[in-house]
Amino acid sequence: MSDPVRLLGAGDVRAIAARLDVRPTKKLGQNFVVEQGTVRQIAGIAGPFAAADVVLEVGPGIGSLTLALLDATINSAATDSGARIIAVEIDAVLAGELPNTIADRAPGHADRVSVVTADALRIGAGDLTASPTVLAANLPYNVAVPVALHLLATFPSIARGVVMVQAEVADRMCAGPGSRVYGAPSAKLAWYATARAAGTVPRSVFWPVPNVDSKLVGFTRHKAPEQGASREETFRVIDAAFGQRRKTLRAALATWAGSPARAEAVARAAGVDPGARGEALSIAQFARIAAVAKAPEAGR
Repeated sequence: MSDPVRLLGAGDVRAIAARLDVRPTKKLGQNFVVEQGTVRQIAGIAGPFAAADVVLEVGPGIGSLTLALLDATINSAATDSGARIIAVEIDAVLAGELPNTIADRAPGHADRVSVVTADALRIGAGDLTASPTVLAANLPYNVAVPVALHLLATFPSIARGVVMVQAEVADRMCAGPGSRVYGAPSAKLAWYATARAAGTVPRSVFWPVPNVDSKLVGFTRHKAPEQGASREETFRVIDAAFGQRRKTLRAALATWAGSPARAEAVARAAGVDPGARGEALSIAQFARIAAVAKAPEAGR
């Protein structure tokens, strides 16, 4: 039987922070989870884990979720004790302490967790020791969507995951065309994956207590739209469409296309109503517009 993993409680988190003289900052979006049920819930949604899985955790902080993920990988029947965790932490002090916490709270398993001191918004494939297959993170509220999109673009190996984000952001990430909260984040995330609401998290599980509610978003990667346009080209259409949200595509895409007339012609050629608004379009429709616009004769 493997050695048990001792999760952190509220007192443990505060004690480690006090010893390190760490004060959570809004700048880094630091709100540490101090309730064990929440980190177990996140780890459960991220699993079950296979032996070949590499879990990428962003912003481990004091290590509450890291320990829960480690415990889940150890006790998952499918892992054969092979799954690993890579924790990416921007705060050098916290990153330096995390290995000590793992060694203390999970004796015998510390070699399965590697810690990288880096900004998740700028991390590249060469910065990690292995290709991650699962993303599990309590993302800083102020950069949650950019971080998620960057990681999905940078690591095609990520097949699934769960992130905890501000409630309003979670709603946008999971929204589909036609929803009043559907926007650029929704469409861009849909390029990579199918997102789903995975639970609500009360404010009381954090220290310090945030001023907003949180939710969990689970996702499963799927193939990108096969419309003949690149991600970059498609995202430019999305940005243009939602840059002037209340305008029709004919008006909103005018600058991107070169003129209102060409925007209308491109939309019609893509099988999209130029009188529609961006919030009505699926990611496949955005990709078709981008693909049609590449043709020399489009709108001419």
